[in-house]
Amino acid sequence: MEIVHEEINAKGRYSAAVEGHTGEMTYSRSSPKLIIIDHTLVPDELRGKGMGQALAKHAVDEARKGGWKIIPLCPFMRAQAMRHPEWQDVIQA
Repeated sequence: MEIVHEEINAKGRYSAAVEGHTGEMTYSRSSPKLIIIDHTLVPDELRGKGMGQALAKHAVDEARKGGWKIIPLCPFMRAQAMRHPEWQDVIQA
């Protein structure tokens, strides 16, 4: 699954298209070292196929590479962060 990253000013988005449907995870950059993930959308047609998990893992990987932290405001991302204790190095409560 290819994940595309877009960022304009303080708003960003990770998205992926599968089977003609696009899922996304959006964020706001609070500072150069902090993003707030505020929304995850996976179309009904793609539920259960791992898209949300892939977007969440991508956000974590990007935070590690960029040296920033994530505030998981989005309920989906918050739940994923709780399920993955190995992500705690980049999750900020």
